[in-house]
Amino acid sequence: MAKIYKVAIIGVGARGGDVYGQLVNNKKDQFDIVALCDLRQERLDRFGEIFGVDKQNRFLDENEFFKEKRADVVIIATPDNCHVRHALKAFEKDYDILCEKPLTCNKEECQKLLAAQKKYGGKALVCHVLRYAPAFMKLHDILSSGEIGRLVAIDALERVGYGHQAHSYVRGNWRNTESAAPMILAKCCHDLDLLQYYANSKCKSISSVGELTYFTSENAPEGAAKRCLDCKYADTCPYSATYAYLKVWKDRGEPEDMWPFNVIATAPNTEEKLVNAIKDGPYGRCVYYCDNNVVDHQITTMTFENGVKASLTMTAFTAFGGRRIYFHGTLGEVVLDEHDNNIKLTKFGCQTVTYSLSDLIEKGYGHGGGDGGLINKLYDMLSGVA
Repeated sequence: MAKIYKVAIIGVGARGGDVYGQLVNNKKDQFDIVALCDLRQERLDRFGEIFGVDKQNRFLDENEFFKEKRADVVIIATPDNCHVRHALKAFEKDYDILCEKPLTCNKEECQKLLAAQKKYGGKALVCHVLRYAPAFMKLHDILSSGEIGRLVAIDALERVGYGHQAHSYVRGNWRNTESAAPMILAKCCHDLDLLQYYANSKCKSISSVGELTYFTSENAPEGAAKRCLDCKYADTCPYSATYAYLKVWKDRGEPEDMWPFNVIATAPNTEEKLVNAIKDGPYGRCVYYCDNNVVDHQITTMTFENGVKASLTMTAFTAFGGRRIYFHGTLGEVVLDEHDNNIKLTKFGCQTVTYSLSDLIEKGYGHGGGDGGLINKLYDMLSGVA
Protein backbone atom coordinates (compact mmCIF):
# COMPACT_ATOMS: atom_id res chain seq x y z
CA MET A 1 0.00 0.00 0.00
CA ALA A 2 1.34 3.45 -0.96
CA LYS A 3 2.33 5.76 1.86
CA ILE A 4 -0.03 8.57 2.81
CA TYR A 5 1.93 11.74 3.61
CA LYS A 6 0.72 14.19 6.23
CA VAL A 7 0.48 17.77 4.94
CA ALA A 8 0.54 21.14 6.69
CA ILE A 9 -0.31 24.35 4.82
CA ILE A 10 0.72 27.87 5.73
CA GLY A 11 -1.25 30.41 3.72
CA VAL A 12 -4.69 29.10 2.75
CA GLY A 13 -5.53 31.75 0.18
CA ALA A 14 -6.17 31.41 -3.54
CA ARG A 15 -3.19 29.10 -4.11
CA GLY A 16 -2.71 27.37 -0.76
CA GLY A 17 -6.39 26.78 -0.13
CA ASP A 18 -8.33 26.91 -3.37
CA VAL A 19 -5.73 25.19 -5.55
CA TYR A 20 -2.96 23.19 -3.87
CA GLY A 21 -5.07 22.43 -0.80
CA GLN A 22 -8.01 21.23 -2.87
CA LEU A 23 -5.81 19.13 -5.14
CA VAL A 24 -4.05 17.50 -2.20
CA ASN A 25 -7.34 16.96 -0.39
CA ASN A 26 -8.71 15.15 -3.45
CA LYS A 27 -5.91 12.58 -3.23
CA LYS A 28 -6.90 10.84 -0.01
CA ASP A 29 -4.84 7.79 -0.93
CA GLN A 30 -1.67 9.92 -1.03
CA PHE A 31 -2.11 12.90 1.30
CA ASP A 32 -3.76 13.81 4.59
CA ILE A 33 -4.01 17.53 5.50
CA VAL A 34 -3.51 17.80 9.26
CA ALA A 35 -2.63 21.44 10.03
CA LEU A 36 -3.33 24.93 8.67
CA CYS A 37 -1.99 28.42 9.35
CA ASP A 38 -3.30 31.75 8.09
CA LEU A 39 -3.75 35.29 9.40
CA ARG A 40 -7.46 35.24 8.53
CA GLN A 41 -9.81 33.33 10.80
CA GLU A 42 -12.49 33.03 8.12
CA ARG A 43 -10.04 31.27 5.81
CA LEU A 44 -8.98 28.90 8.59
CA ASP A 45 -12.59 28.13 9.40
CA ARG A 46 -13.58 27.55 5.77
CA PHE A 47 -10.71 25.31 4.76
CA GLY A 48 -10.45 23.68 8.16
CA GLU A 49 -13.96 22.35 7.63
CA ILE A 50 -13.39 21.43 3.96
CA PHE A 51 -10.14 19.59 4.68
CA GLY A 52 -11.29 18.08 7.98
CA VAL A 53 -8.57 19.69 10.09
CA ASP A 54 -9.20 19.73 13.85
CA LYS A 55 -9.66 23.20 15.35
CA GLN A 56 -6.64 22.78 17.63
CA ASN A 57 -4.52 22.35 14.48
CA ARG A 58 -5.61 25.63 12.87
CA PHE A 59 -3.19 28.44 13.68
CA LEU A 60 -3.35 32.22 13.35
CA ASP A 61 0.23 32.61 14.57
CA GLU A 62 3.13 31.26 12.52
CA ASN A 63 5.33 30.85 15.60
CA GLU A 64 2.78 28.50 17.14
CA PHE A 65 2.47 26.69 13.82
CA PHE A 66 6.23 26.14 13.61
CA LYS A 67 6.68 25.34 17.31
CA GLU A 68 6.75 21.66 16.45
CA LYS A 69 6.75 19.46 13.37
CA ARG A 70 3.14 18.62 12.51
CA ALA A 71 3.39 16.79 9.18
CA ASP A 72 5.74 15.25 6.63
CA VAL A 73 5.55 18.14 4.19
CA VAL A 74 4.57 21.80 4.48
CA ILE A 75 3.02 23.79 1.62
CA ILE A 76 4.18 27.41 1.77
CA ALA A 77 1.68 29.61 -0.06
CA THR A 78 2.16 32.87 1.83
CA PRO A 79 2.97 36.31 0.32
CA ASP A 80 6.24 36.54 -1.60
CA ASN A 81 8.15 38.36 1.12
CA CYS A 82 7.39 35.55 3.60
CA HIS A 83 8.66 32.61 1.52
CA VAL A 84 12.26 32.64 2.73
CA ARG A 85 11.37 33.06 6.40
CA HIS A 86 8.86 30.24 6.31
CA ALA A 87 11.08 27.92 4.26
CA LEU A 88 13.96 28.38 6.72
CA LYS A 89 11.68 27.57 9.65
CA ALA A 90 10.35 24.53 7.80
CA PHE A 91 13.83 23.18 7.04
CA GLU A 92 14.79 23.61 10.71
CA LYS A 93 11.78 21.50 11.71
CA ASP A 94 12.79 18.73 9.30
CA TYR A 95 9.94 19.31 6.86
CA ASP A 96 10.01 18.59 3.17
CA ILE A 97 8.70 21.66 1.35
CA LEU A 98 6.45 22.71 -1.51
CA CYS A 99 6.94 26.47 -1.87
CA GLU A 100 5.04 28.91 -4.05
CA LYS A 101 7.13 30.81 -6.54
CA PRO A 102 9.16 32.96 -6.56
CA LEU A 103 11.39 31.96 -3.67
CA THR A 104 13.10 35.35 -3.52
CA CYS A 105 14.70 37.96 -5.74
CA ASN A 106 17.67 38.23 -3.37
CA LYS A 107 20.84 36.23 -4.11
CA GLU A 108 21.94 36.11 -0.46
CA GLU A 109 18.57 34.71 0.58
CA CYS A 110 18.88 32.02 -2.09
CA GLN A 111 22.24 31.07 -0.63
CA LYS A 112 20.73 30.90 2.87
CA LEU A 113 18.02 28.57 1.63
CA LEU A 114 20.53 26.34 -0.14
CA ALA A 115 22.70 26.20 2.98
CA ALA A 116 19.70 25.29 5.14
CA GLN A 117 18.63 22.56 2.74
CA LYS A 118 22.12 21.07 2.80
CA LYS A 119 22.30 21.30 6.60
CA TYR A 120 18.91 19.76 7.39
CA GLY A 121 18.46 17.57 4.32
CA GLY A 122 14.83 18.34 3.53
CA LYS A 123 13.53 18.00 -0.01
CA ALA A 124 12.13 21.08 -1.72
CA LEU A 125 9.97 21.68 -4.78
CA VAL A 126 9.19 25.17 -6.12
CA CYS A 127 5.83 25.76 -7.82
CA HIS A 128 6.99 26.34 -11.39
CA VAL A 129 3.75 24.72 -12.47
CA LEU A 130 4.18 25.19 -16.23
CA ARG A 131 7.03 22.66 -16.16
CA TYR A 132 4.29 20.08 -15.49
CA ALA A 133 1.66 21.39 -17.92
CA PRO A 134 1.14 18.98 -20.87
CA ALA A 135 1.33 21.67 -23.57
CA PHE A 136 4.68 22.97 -22.36
CA MET A 137 5.99 19.45 -21.95
CA LYS A 138 4.91 18.73 -25.54
CA LEU A 139 6.95 21.72 -26.70
CA HIS A 140 10.02 20.31 -24.99
CA ASP A 141 9.46 16.95 -26.68
CA ILE A 142 9.21 18.60 -30.11
CA LEU A 143 12.36 20.65 -29.60
CA SER A 144 14.28 17.65 -28.26
CA SER A 145 13.22 15.51 -31.23
CA GLY A 146 15.13 17.71 -33.67
CA GLU A 147 12.10 18.16 -35.92
CA ILE A 148 12.84 21.86 -36.42
CA GLY A 149 16.58 21.33 -36.55
CA ARG A 150 18.83 23.41 -34.38
CA LEU A 151 16.99 25.94 -32.20
CA VAL A 152 18.18 29.46 -33.04
CA ALA A 153 15.79 31.90 -31.38
CA ILE A 154 12.73 32.11 -29.10
CA ASP A 155 10.23 34.97 -29.19
CA ALA A 156 7.85 34.86 -26.19
CA LEU A 157 4.88 37.07 -25.39
CA GLU A 158 3.26 37.02 -21.96
CA ARG A 159 -0.16 38.59 -22.45
CA VAL A 160 -1.04 39.46 -18.88
CA GLY A 161 -4.36 40.94 -19.98
CA TYR A 162 -5.79 44.25 -18.85
CA GLY A 163 -8.18 42.66 -16.33
CA HIS A 164 -5.60 40.38 -14.73
CA GLN A 165 -3.17 43.29 -14.47
CA ALA A 166 -5.77 45.39 -12.63
CA HIS A 167 -6.74 42.51 -10.34
CA SER A 168 -3.34 41.16 -9.33
CA TYR A 169 -0.74 43.84 -10.06
CA VAL A 170 -2.59 47.12 -9.45
CA ARG A 171 -5.18 46.35 -6.77
CA GLY A 172 -3.99 42.94 -5.60
CA ASN A 173 -1.30 41.17 -3.61
CA TRP A 174 1.47 41.65 -6.19
CA ARG A 175 1.03 45.39 -6.72
CA ASN A 176 3.94 46.66 -4.63
CA THR A 177 7.53 45.50 -4.23
CA GLU A 178 7.41 46.28 -0.50
CA SER A 179 5.41 43.07 -0.03
CA ALA A 180 5.86 41.14 -3.29
CA ALA A 181 8.52 40.24 -5.82
CA PRO A 182 9.02 42.47 -8.87
CA MET A 183 6.43 41.67 -11.51
CA ILE A 184 8.98 40.07 -13.86
CA LEU A 185 9.37 37.39 -11.17
CA ALA A 186 5.85 37.38 -9.71
CA LYS A 187 4.30 36.87 -13.16
CA CYS A 188 7.11 35.72 -15.42
CA CYS A 189 9.39 33.48 -13.38
CA HIS A 190 7.48 30.72 -15.23
CA ASP A 191 8.51 32.19 -18.55
CA LEU A 192 12.13 32.82 -17.60
CA ASP A 193 12.39 29.28 -16.26
CA LEU A 194 10.91 27.86 -19.47
CA LEU A 195 13.18 29.90 -21.74
CA GLN A 196 16.25 28.41 -20.09
CA TYR A 197 14.63 24.96 -20.08
CA TYR A 198 13.96 25.13 -23.82
CA ALA A 199 17.29 26.71 -24.70
CA ASN A 200 18.95 23.87 -22.76
CA SER A 201 21.89 26.06 -21.84
CA LYS A 202 23.08 28.53 -19.23
CA CYS A 203 22.24 32.17 -19.81
CA LYS A 204 25.33 34.17 -20.80
CA SER A 205 23.89 37.68 -20.89
CA ILE A 206 20.58 39.36 -20.12
CA SER A 207 19.04 42.81 -20.37
CA SER A 208 15.63 43.93 -19.19
CA VAL A 209 13.72 47.21 -19.23
CA GLY A 210 10.26 47.97 -17.92
CA GLU A 211 8.13 50.80 -16.63
CA LEU A 212 4.89 51.68 -14.87
CA THR A 213 3.33 53.75 -17.63
CA TYR A 214 -0.40 53.89 -17.16
CA PHE A 215 -1.75 52.97 -13.73
CA THR A 216 -0.89 56.24 -11.99
CA SER A 217 -2.94 59.17 -10.72
CA GLU A 218 -1.79 61.35 -13.62
CA ASN A 219 -3.81 59.16 -15.98
CA ALA A 220 -7.07 59.20 -14.03
CA PRO A 221 -10.06 60.52 -16.02
CA GLU A 222 -11.23 63.94 -14.92
CA GLY A 223 -13.48 63.67 -11.88
CA ALA A 224 -12.76 59.97 -11.26
CA ALA A 225 -13.54 58.82 -7.72
CA LYS A 226 -11.08 56.95 -5.53
CA ARG A 227 -13.44 53.95 -5.36
CA CYS A 228 -15.38 52.42 -8.25
CA LEU A 229 -18.75 52.29 -6.51
CA ASP A 230 -18.65 56.09 -6.15
CA CYS A 231 -17.38 56.81 -9.67
CA LYS A 232 -19.29 58.28 -12.61
CA TYR A 233 -17.19 56.06 -14.91
CA ALA A 234 -18.20 52.81 -13.17
CA ASP A 235 -20.24 51.62 -16.16
CA THR A 236 -17.84 52.73 -18.89
CA CYS A 237 -14.29 52.24 -17.54
CA PRO A 238 -12.71 48.95 -18.73
CA TYR A 239 -10.96 48.67 -15.36
CA SER A 240 -14.13 49.17 -13.29
CA ALA A 241 -14.31 46.94 -10.21
CA THR A 242 -18.10 46.90 -10.40
CA TYR A 243 -17.82 45.44 -13.89
CA ALA A 244 -15.02 42.98 -13.07
CA TYR A 245 -16.47 41.65 -9.83
CA LEU A 246 -20.24 42.16 -10.12
CA LYS A 247 -21.35 42.17 -13.75
CA VAL A 248 -18.94 39.42 -14.77
CA TRP A 249 -19.92 37.40 -11.69
CA LYS A 250 -23.58 37.65 -12.66
CA ASP A 251 -22.81 36.85 -16.30
CA ARG A 252 -21.08 33.66 -15.16
CA GLY A 253 -24.14 32.49 -13.27
CA GLU A 254 -23.29 33.88 -9.81
CA PRO A 255 -20.82 31.12 -8.85
CA GLU A 256 -20.25 30.58 -5.14
CA ASP A 257 -16.59 29.66 -5.46
CA MET A 258 -14.67 30.88 -8.51
CA TRP A 259 -11.55 32.95 -9.15
CA PRO A 260 -11.22 35.96 -8.95
CA PHE A 261 -14.40 36.49 -6.94
CA ASN A 262 -13.24 34.11 -4.20
CA VAL A 263 -10.13 36.28 -3.82
CA ILE A 264 -11.89 39.54 -3.04
CA ALA A 265 -14.40 37.84 -0.70
CA THR A 266 -14.25 34.46 1.00
CA ALA A 267 -16.50 31.87 -0.64
CA PRO A 268 -19.35 31.08 -0.77
CA ASN A 269 -19.75 34.33 -2.70
CA THR A 270 -22.96 36.35 -2.67
CA GLU A 271 -23.81 39.72 -4.19
CA GLU A 272 -23.80 41.29 -0.72
CA LYS A 273 -20.31 39.97 0.02
CA LEU A 274 -18.93 41.21 -3.28
CA VAL A 275 -20.54 44.65 -2.94
CA ASN A 276 -19.08 45.02 0.57
CA ALA A 277 -15.65 43.96 -0.70
CA ILE A 278 -15.79 46.51 -3.51
CA LYS A 279 -17.02 49.16 -1.10
CA ASP A 280 -14.41 48.68 1.60
CA GLY A 281 -11.65 46.36 0.36
CA PRO A 282 -8.55 46.88 -1.78
CA TYR A 283 -10.19 45.44 -4.89
CA GLY A 284 -12.72 48.27 -5.06
CA ARG A 285 -10.12 51.00 -5.52
CA CYS A 286 -9.71 52.99 -8.70
CA VAL A 287 -6.76 51.58 -10.65
CA TYR A 288 -5.36 55.12 -10.96
CA TYR A 289 -5.36 55.67 -7.19
CA CYS A 290 -3.74 52.52 -5.77
CA ASP A 291 -0.42 52.08 -3.95
CA ASN A 292 1.03 50.05 -6.84
CA ASN A 293 4.60 50.49 -8.02
CA VAL A 294 5.26 47.43 -10.20
CA VAL A 295 5.66 47.75 -13.96
CA ASP A 296 2.83 47.33 -16.44
CA HIS A 297 5.16 46.21 -19.25
CA GLN A 298 8.70 44.83 -19.48
CA ILE A 299 10.94 43.48 -22.24
CA THR A 300 13.76 41.01 -21.51
CA THR A 301 16.39 39.69 -23.92
CA MET A 302 18.67 36.74 -23.21
CA THR A 303 21.67 35.12 -24.90
CA PHE A 304 22.58 31.56 -23.96
CA GLU A 305 25.99 29.91 -24.01
CA ASN A 306 24.97 27.64 -26.90
CA GLY A 307 24.06 30.65 -29.03
CA VAL A 308 20.27 30.56 -28.66
CA LYS A 309 18.73 34.04 -28.38
CA ALA A 310 15.45 34.72 -26.58
CA SER A 311 13.16 37.67 -26.04
CA LEU A 312 10.27 37.96 -23.61
CA THR A 313 7.65 40.70 -23.73
CA MET A 314 5.38 40.99 -20.71
CA THR A 315 2.53 43.46 -21.10
CA ALA A 316 -0.72 44.37 -19.38
CA PHE A 317 -2.10 45.93 -22.51
CA THR A 318 -3.74 43.00 -24.24
CA ALA A 319 -7.42 42.20 -24.66
CA PHE A 320 -6.99 38.68 -23.30
CA GLY A 321 -4.42 36.59 -21.47
CA GLY A 322 -2.35 33.62 -22.52
CA ARG A 323 1.18 33.04 -23.69
CA ARG A 324 2.34 32.99 -27.29
CA ILE A 325 5.79 31.55 -27.96
CA TYR A 326 7.58 31.25 -31.32
CA PHE A 327 10.49 28.82 -31.69
CA HIS A 328 12.68 29.39 -34.75
CA GLY A 329 14.83 26.46 -35.86
CA THR A 330 17.09 25.77 -38.82
CA LEU A 331 14.60 23.28 -40.31
CA GLY A 332 11.25 24.60 -39.10
CA GLU A 333 9.29 26.52 -36.52
CA VAL A 334 6.90 25.84 -33.65
CA VAL A 335 4.29 28.25 -32.29
CA LEU A 336 2.33 27.82 -29.07
CA ASP A 337 -0.65 30.12 -28.56
CA GLU A 338 -2.70 29.60 -25.42
CA HIS A 339 -5.43 31.94 -26.60
CA ASP A 340 -5.83 30.07 -29.89
CA ASN A 341 -5.58 26.80 -27.91
CA ASN A 342 -2.98 25.13 -30.10
CA ILE A 343 0.60 24.29 -30.97
CA LYS A 344 1.52 24.55 -34.65
CA LEU A 345 4.56 22.69 -35.95
CA THR A 346 5.79 23.54 -39.44
CA LYS A 347 8.80 21.79 -40.86
CA PHE A 348 10.10 23.72 -43.84
CA GLY A 349 8.53 22.42 -47.04
CA CYS A 350 5.91 20.41 -45.17
CA GLN A 351 2.29 20.83 -44.12
CA THR A 352 1.66 22.40 -40.72
CA VAL A 353 0.72 19.97 -37.97
CA THR A 354 -1.65 21.35 -35.32
CA TYR A 355 -2.02 20.02 -31.78
CA SER A 356 -5.00 21.13 -29.69
CA LEU A 357 -3.99 22.14 -26.17
CA SER A 358 -7.29 20.78 -24.87
CA ASP A 359 -6.47 17.35 -26.28
CA LEU A 360 -3.13 17.36 -24.48
CA ILE A 361 -4.67 17.89 -21.05
CA GLU A 362 -5.98 14.71 -19.47
CA LYS A 363 -6.63 16.18 -16.05
CA GLY A 364 -5.99 19.73 -14.92
CA TYR A 365 -6.69 22.33 -12.34
CA GLY A 366 -5.49 25.53 -13.90
CA HIS A 367 -2.27 26.46 -15.65
CA GLY A 368 -3.11 24.04 -18.44
CA GLY A 369 -3.01 21.04 -16.12
CA GLY A 370 0.25 22.17 -14.52
CA ASP A 371 -1.25 22.55 -11.05
CA GLY A 372 -2.32 18.91 -11.01
CA GLY A 373 0.97 17.81 -12.52
CA LEU A 374 2.86 19.67 -9.79
CA ILE A 375 1.02 17.81 -7.03
CA ASN A 376 1.75 14.51 -8.78
CA LYS A 377 5.41 15.53 -8.87
CA LEU A 378 5.28 16.36 -5.16
CA TYR A 379 4.17 12.84 -4.33
CA ASP A 380 6.92 11.40 -6.52
CA MET A 381 9.50 13.58 -4.79
CA LEU A 382 8.35 12.56 -1.32
CA SER A 383 8.35 8.90 -2.40
CA GLY A 384 11.86 9.11 -3.80
CA VAL A 385 10.73 8.50 -7.38
CA ALA A 386 12.03 11.88 -8.60
